Amino acid sequence: MLHVGLTGSIGSGKSTAAKAFEELGIPVYYADDAAKRLMTESAPLREAIEAEFGPGIYLDGVLQRKELAARAFATDEATQRINALVHPAVHDDFVAWFAAQNAPYAVREAAILFESGTYQTCDAVVLVEAPLDQRVQRVMDRSGLTEAEVRQRIARQWPDAQKRALTTPRDFILDNSGSETQLREQVAAVDAELRRR
Repeated sequence: MLHVGLTGSIGSGKSTAAKAFEELGIPVYYADDAAKRLMTESAPLREAIEAEFGPGIYLDGVLQRKELAARAFATDEATQRINALVHPAVHDDFVAWFAAQNAPYAVREAAILFESGTYQTCDAVVLVEAPLDQRVQRVMDRSGLTEAEVRQRIARQWPDAQKRALTTPRDFILDNSGSETQLREQVAAVDAELRRR
C-alpha cells in the first residue's frame, strides 16, 4: 500500500482535496485533527505542552487553543518547540492507523509535511497550491481571523516555491486557483495514476 502525503499552505484547499480522495474510497489521515485529539487525550503530550508553554494552557483538563496558539506561534522558535512535541506523537499515531488500512494507497493530510521532513517517508506527495490573496480571503471567510492574523500564520509556513523545490517527478502539484470542481477533477486524475502505480 502506497503512503501518499497531501499538503498545502493554509487556505490552499488541501482539506477539500482530502475530502475528494475520501469520496473516491481512499482512507485519509488528518494530521491536524490527530494533533488536536492527542493534545487532549495523550497524558504525556499534555504534560509536555504544559511544561513547555506554562500554566494556563490547560484549564480543568481542557486545552485553551487560543492561548496555546498565541504562545506557540509567537516566534519561529516557539513554533519549532510545539512541533517538536506534537509531531512525534502524531507520527506514532499515524503508523498505527496506516497499518490498519486496506486500500491501494492511503493519504496523510498534513500542513507541515515538508517543514517536518515527513515528506521523505512518502511514496508520493500531492501539493495543493493557490495564490496568496485567495488563500488569505478563504481563511478569513471560514475562521473569523483578521487579515493580519491569517498572514502571521502563513508567514510561519514555508512558501509554496520552497515546498515545490522539494517535489520529485513521482509527486503531484494541484492548482487550486479555480473552482472546487476543477480541483476535484485534478484529484480524480491523481487517484487514477496512484491506482496504476
